[in-house]
Amino acid sequence: MFFDLNLQIIGKLLLAAALGGLIGLEREFRRRPAGLRTNMFLCLGSAMFTLLSVAAADRFGGDHVRIAAQIIPGIGFIGAGAILRGRGGVVGLTTAATMFVVASVGIAVGAGLYVTAIFAAALILLALTFLGWLEEHYGLKTRILTFRYTAADAQAMLNRTHEILDEMHAPMLRYDLRRVGEESVLEFDAEISTPQEREMANRLSGFGGHFEALTGRSRRE
Repeated sequence: MFFDLNLQIIGKLLLAAALGGLIGLEREFRRRPAGLRTNMFLCLGSAMFTLLSVAAADRFGGDHVRIAAQIIPGIGFIGAGAILRGRGGVVGLTTAATMFVVASVGIAVGAGLYVTAIFAAALILLALTFLGWLEEHYGLKTRILTFRYTAADAQAMLNRTHEILDEMHAPMLRYDLRRVGEESVLEFDAEISTPQEREMANRLSGFGGHFEALTGRSRRE
């Protein structure tokens, strides 16, 4: 009986799963939709389809890359489902791009380009971690955040918030001002960077009252 599994195939599949898993762990730590298992399966599946493409052509004839060539549009279809648009922003572009490039790592492993695959995975991790930190630290990336500010004087609270956002060149996208007991509650959306968020929290808290960020998301992540 023909036994098609060998150490080389096992090694390729394990390497693809490991590289995809490492990238997926980084995504998991950042609480992105495509995490550990998703990226592991994408990388493993791409390697598997590449192996199948070559094996099927060797056994039955035909183009050696016929099956593997369909990986790219397939990953594009999956990645498109990760991209959402709403509240004036686009969410999921980095997730979709990560899925796309993780698939290429799997194809490289399946094709036997082990060093290339490992190097590419290292570059992906570097871009996701180090470049992501630079974007956050230096305010290169903005997020649409929802804030809640509670204080006694409603009009003064609204005026202060508008003034600070205008200085940051970050207009208020939406706001809701209501009275709750003896205090006023202002909830508003603004597209700001992480340093701007910290500055606004410090400045508004300095006027008294309670300030907090409720939700937020990146426009490009």
